[in-house]
Parts: sequence; structure tokens; C-alpha cells
Amino acid sequence: KSDPQNKVLEKAYAKYTFNKYIAITGGQFRPGFGIEETVPVDVIKSFDFSNQYYEFGKNGWTSFQIGASLTGQVDLGKIPVAYAISVLNGNGKNQAMDKDSGKQYTSRVVLGLSKDYKVNLGLNGGTGTVFSSDVFAFGVDVTADFKLADKLTFDTQFEIKQGTNHNLYYSLPIEERTTNVNDYQMRGFYFLPNFRYVINYKKLSSVEFSSRYEYFDTNFKINSNVRRTYTPMVSLEFGKAYTGRIGMGVEIDRFDRNIPDTAFYNKELFILQFQCRL
Repeated sequence: KSDPQNKVLEKAYAKYTFNKYIAITGGQFRPGFGIEETVPVDVIKSFDFSNQYYEFGKNGWTSFQIGASLTGQVDLGKIPVAYAISVLNGNGKNQAMDKDSGKQYTSRVVLGLSKDYKVNLGLNGGTGTVFSSDVFAFGVDVTADFKLADKLTFDTQFEIKQGTNHNLYYSLPIEERTTNVNDYQMRGFYFLPNFRYVINYKKLSSVEFSSRYEYFDTNFKINSNVRRTYTPMVSLEFGKAYTGRIGMGVEIDRFDRNIPDTAFYNKELFILQFQCRL
């Protein structure tokens, strides 16, 4: 009954599973739209989620949204297929009501192409209406795991997305923007390779090394300024299933153009972080 704006609630939903083929979810949850939606923040293979994840979240496609979703798994011959179809308010978490009368519709299909190497191909698409304007988003992602030796594994992620940046469009004064919201589009990709060496010495379970590269542009059609982010990380895992983790690394941002007194500026962030799961 109180204003939810400053609350920290993230997951607040009800889910009913009929069988493996169909389940219904309603409330505040992370809709299926890319790899990162399926990974908890405490077990990602880098410092944080990608830049594109947060930007698409601001535009209502990823992160925590309010709505309803239909999910399940089917088999197409020998290929397992997982799907998610969602309808969302698209204005983020902890909202008392929808910001407009429009809705955003998303879909995700994941094809299991190889069991031996855990190769999965994800296809994502979305359309909707925001303040009476038609918006869209789409993306493709690939994951794969390889066992290089008894104790050494290599897993990798690749994801590319493009969509309307209506969050940016409606934040601008009317006199400073065009008449078409789809003149403002974001586009980018990231590649995240990760090596994991199992040690199992006392409390130390493994050592991991990852180095994500990301290319992202928040407005490539009107005012392009590409952000390239390099994030090499070394992590020590303690316990089982990432019970504890210490990560060290650096996040390096490089822009085509530096804009003083803004976030669009070259920088380096040195990282030492501790994560634990209770």
C-alpha cells in the first residue's frame, strides 16, 4: 500500500507448472530475453552483467519487469527446445502501476544443438507499444562448454542485440528529438570466454580466468559513440557451486568520443570483489 519507489524487492511472482511443456508465471520476474536472464549475478563469469543487459533493462526487455510469462520445454526430434513468451509493462521493477497503456511482448527460443559440448542457440524477439509508439528488439546468443582436460574446462558466451532506445528518446526534450522513436536505436555484442581449472585443495575448489569484450552503442543511428569494454578477471572459488568467490581484475572502457562530465568517458576500474551464497 506504500510507495514502492525506494524498495529493494526484485522477485515477487507466482508460478504454476502444469508439466515440462507449459508453466505460467505472473508478477515481477526476469523475462526470458538473452543468456544473462538465466544467470544469477553471483555466478556470472565476469565482474557484472554486460552494458547491453542494463540498457535493454531500462527499455523494458531485460532485468526485473512486471507481467506474465508462458514457459516450457519440447523436443523437436532429437533437439531439445526451451521457450518463453512474455507480456510486460516494460517500465521496470517496484512500480505501483504501468506508465502508459502500452505493453511489450517478448519471445525466446533456445535450441540444444549439442549435448557433448552443451552448445545452445538462443533466438530472441520483442515488439510493443510505448507512449503510442511502436518499438522492437531482437537478439541472438550462443553458449558452449568444452572439456579440455580432466580438470580444465572452457566455456564461452556470445550475444548480440539490437532494439529501439525509447528510454533515451523520451528523456530528450521534444525540440531536440526527431518525430520517429525508431531513429534512436541501440546495438551491441559481447564475447565472454572462461577457463576453469579444478583444484579441490582444502577449501579452494577452482581457479577461473575470463576476459569479456563488449561493443555497445546506445544511439548508433543519430549520435553514434561506441563503447568498448574489456574486463579481464581472475577468480578463486571456495566450497561447492560458488559458495564463496574472490574475484580480481580491471574494467577498461574506451569510447569513440570522450564527453566531459558524463559517463561517456574513457576510464579504468580496478576490481576486488567477494561473493558468497547463503
